[in-house]
Amino acid sequence: MIIDLQKFITAERPYWQELDALLIRQERDPYRRVGFDDIRRLHYLYQRASSDLAKINTFSAERAMHRYLESLVGRAYAFIYGARQKAVRFRPLAFLLRTFPATFRRHFRPFALSLTIMALGALFGGGAILFDPEAKAVLMPFEHLQMDPAERVAREEGAGGQDHLQGAQGRFSAFLMTHNTRVSIFVLALGMTWGIGTVLLLFSNGVMLGAVAADYLLAGQHAFLFGWLLPHGATEIPSILIAGQAGLLLAGALLGAASERPMRERLRAVGPDVVTLISGVAVMLVWAGLVEAFFSQYHAPVIPYSVKIAFGAVELCLLALFLGYAGRSSSDRRQPERNRHRGSYRS
Repeated sequence: MIIDLQKFITAERPYWQELDALLIRQERDPYRRVGFDDIRRLHYLYQRASSDLAKINTFSAERAMHRYLESLVGRAYAFIYGARQKAVRFRPLAFLLRTFPATFRRHFRPFALSLTIMALGALFGGGAILFDPEAKAVLMPFEHLQMDPAERVAREEGAGGQDHLQGAQGRFSAFLMTHNTRVSIFVLALGMTWGIGTVLLLFSNGVMLGAVAADYLLAGQHAFLFGWLLPHGATEIPSILIAGQAGLLLAGALLGAASERPMRERLRAVGPDVVTLISGVAVMLVWAGLVEAFFSQYHAPVIPYSVKIAFGAVELCLLALFLGYAGRSSSDRRQPERNRHRGSYRS
């Protein structure tokens, strides 16, 4: 085919420049939503540039033009046919309100197992205190828990309106957030021990919780116990359970007893969900730390126990509704059916 090269380049250059401009605009803002008309135009320009490249491919004297068109066609191909990974904007609200609860529901079985393990620990701790009250010295590591419950309640209530934190609520809240987050990450990380460490830590936390509850219930301090633990515990305890859920999910990927896929592939599959769960836990623990420092530590007569218990009960109900229903969609409802075919590490 014989063509007038300079005339051809002059006629086609505006189309190349238009394609280049479209690609540059998209490359500068990968999150920009591209409309259908723009996609159609870009596809037309890509096909035209590809045809032009083929036409001038025999002109060895125009190597610079060849390189320019090859680069332009390659960039257009990558954009249209997805040769590069699509950029995803992180949306905190969408993550918190949709992704996190949907991930929790998708892996509910590891959560149920985490809850069962902690409940067994609580029964063990409560039974130990019931049959041997002296066991509290072993089961409760914190000094304020070693006190006689009636004595502690009398001391707390006798303080009246005195602020025993003395303006240190912010520091105490920050300590609680970081400490509880570290514990939760540790529960998750112990999933790398094929779940053994996660199970032991969940069980030991349950033992301590059950021992404290039995100690105060046997002493008749029901109102103080629920008024003290429920406001922040309604978020803090589920956070530890979800961290255990993530750890058990990780352990399931390591074991993969019912899956024929290699371990690396199984870990890659559960990785995003594990990160999602522990990230949601971190957000929950921020709230729990604020509530414990600024609300839970103030007892009657400063804040009536009925108010504190009602606050904690409402928290627990809202959390259950949030985890159970937030971000639900038709695909979310179909997910459990698909998960049954993905191996034992997928709940």
